[in-house]
Amino acid sequence: MSETDEALLHAVRRGEGAAFDQLFLRYYQPIFRVAYRLVGEREQAEDLTQETFLTLYHHPPAADAASALFAWLCRVVLNRGMNALRGERRERERIERLEAPAAPPDPQQELLRSEERSGVRAVLTRLPERQRQLLVLRYAGLAYHEIAAIIGVAPGSVGTLLIRAERAFLAEYEQMEQHHAML
Repeated sequence: MSETDEALLHAVRRGEGAAFDQLFLRYYQPIFRVAYRLVGEREQAEDLTQETFLTLYHHPPAADAASALFAWLCRVVLNRGMNALRGERRERERIERLEAPAAPPDPQQELLRSEERSGVRAVLTRLPERQRQLLVLRYAGLAYHEIAAIIGVAPGSVGTLLIRAERAFLAEYEQMEQHHAML
């Protein structure tokens, strides 16, 4: 007779590898199927499933979630899978932007873009380093959690910090534009 999920989770929390092995064998196939249906690639689904079980091993759910272990594992694999898909989409969009066929340049438009880029760079150099980093990282296409890891803040803080950085940038940019208009 097999042990209940609750008993096995309790043993996993105590560091008993055999209990983890039983849960792994019990739930690997159903969790793999969920991952595969989400991402559609066998190798990526296997990676997501492995990551899900690593989460179970290192951070097992609370005792009250033991009765719904399969649901907990599904949430973990779905969250990881959605994050992976979003990352792939961002990367694909980045590549498409880089590979987009270029129209013949209009000299006047090129001059205006060049002046605008110079103005943006000039304004960026006037901002505090943290705000400059935030803006550059975000407009390079990084996600909030990636930015948070790089600048050493909580992921939940990135949005607020970005809003402040954007406001500071716009204020500086408008001030620069007014200065140029007066000349």
